[in-house]
Amino acid sequence: MRQLLPLAISLLPLSAVAGDQLGAPAWETEGLRTPESVLLWHSPQGKQLLVSEIEGDSTEADGQGGIALLSLDGEIVDQNFVRGLDAPKGMAVVENTLYVADITQLRAIDLQKGELKASYPVEGAVFLNDVAANDAGQVFVSDTRTGKVHRLLDGQMELYLEEIDNANGLTFDGDSLLIGAGDTLYQVSDGEPQVVAQGFAEKADGVEPLADGGYLVSCWAGLIYRVSEDGAITQLRDTRDPQVNTADIGYDPDTHIVYVPTFYSDSVQAFTL
Repeated sequence: MRQLLPLAISLLPLSAVAGDQLGAPAWETEGLRTPESVLLWHSPQGKQLLVSEIEGDSTEADGQGGIALLSLDGEIVDQNFVRGLDAPKGMAVVENTLYVADITQLRAIDLQKGELKASYPVEGAVFLNDVAANDAGQVFVSDTRTGKVHRLLDGQMELYLEEIDNANGLTFDGDSLLIGAGDTLYQVSDGEPQVVAQGFAEKADGVEPLADGGYLVSCWAGLIYRVSEDGAITQLRDTRDPQVNTADIGYDPDTHIVYVPTFYSDSVQAFTL
């Protein structure tokens, strides 16, 4: 049985930083270990949050990383849900398997057991960063340092795209793969990347499709943007001055809540969009 940990939530005052349209977070869970990504998971117990924790160096294969499990109100259900990874970052779920980008390998984790069941080394990989899966169960992983996107197909890794500078955030919107890369958001529908929006002030990190159309894009340095369907960019949050990072965000389309891992601040914040 997994341990139910004490509540570690700060209810923050109703104030906002300059240039902030999201307002104050509804809650903030502290005490996490370099949280890089948040993923909404439809678990057998209902919706929960998976949080990748790097803990050690983001490029070091040190076995210190893992996945924490949180409730939707920010309670730490099990901070040691998965352990023994290196520097886990982006995630995607296919049926009962969690796929995690882990430096040079794509990890496959049995969600029922919380255990690693397979590792897929990616040839030539340097810094695997985000993961997305389509409806057919194909899994895609970006490598930011090499500007490539790889695909797991029938148990084999293959090169899917290259020459995408700073390729990072991945998500699917229907049949289209969205890629956040540098100051640009791309869409790939027929194998050729098309520019959706361009002009982010920092390098894109997380990408999430919104329930009412358009996208959310976070930039690790401390920015969150809304991108409309016609490519217009609106800045929603800027925490660069207080040096609060906004890494690979999660999003619940039913409640319009955005989950923001703050990386070096060791917390996850929740905002109602």
